[in-house]
Amino acid sequence: MTRSASLILAAMTLMVAIGAHGQTPSGDATNGAQLFRACAGCHSLVPDRNMTGPSLAGFWGRKAGTLQSFERYSPALKASVVVWDAASLDRWLTAPAELIPHNRMPFAGIADAAARADLIAFLRDAGGGSSSGAASGQGSGMGSMMAEAASPFEDLKKLGPDHQVQAIRYCHDTYHVTTADGETTDFWEVNLRLKTDSRETGPLPGKPVLLGAGMGGDRASVFFSAPDEISAFVKHQC
Repeated sequence: MTRSASLILAAMTLMVAIGAHGQTPSGDATNGAQLFRACAGCHSLVPDRNMTGPSLAGFWGRKAGTLQSFERYSPALKASVVVWDAASLDRWLTAPAELIPHNRMPFAGIADAAARADLIAFLRDAGGGSSSGAASGQGSGMGSMMAEAASPFEDLKKLGPDHQVQAIRYCHDTYHVTTADGETTDFWEVNLRLKTDSRETGPLPGKPVLLGAGMGGDRASVFFSAPDEISAFVKHQC
């Protein structure tokens, strides 16, 4: 091999190495689906089913902060010029506060590059970045994993009588919650949260439900279908 040919080959090898170093690793979408469980408490994969954070359905290739059905974006996110792809998502998952300062994402980041790559591979499929069988749930079981990850809460309309609230009586510092099975549970007022859930999976109008929270069984949440139900339902009576 001539000297000039050797130099050209060395240059080509260096360019390939630099290019490979600059790319986001391909990742394992199956493992990424497991990692997404940590995200599913705040992000749904169902279109326009927003939670603490926006739905991630169809987010791939979309400008950050532009999902019309989500109304809680920070000004910083809405003003950014970030478009979601493998590179921007890798930077976001590494350190959200560095990519978009003053955003409201309560997440420090993922230091492990391999874990980020796996999660990105899953989100590329689940978030509309691929038309492959994995994205549609064909062949690899991705569809069932996406459905599982997208449903952090049960359908509150389908809960049994032990969750169906019949009455709430408030006296001094205590809520007395009676469910359809005839049981009454007492909660210190600080430990009972009164919430609303207007999603399709939320409770029926006028039929709030009780869900336990915490390890000790002393905390819970009552979910109503609308805010005006709360004051009408809770009776101040000793």
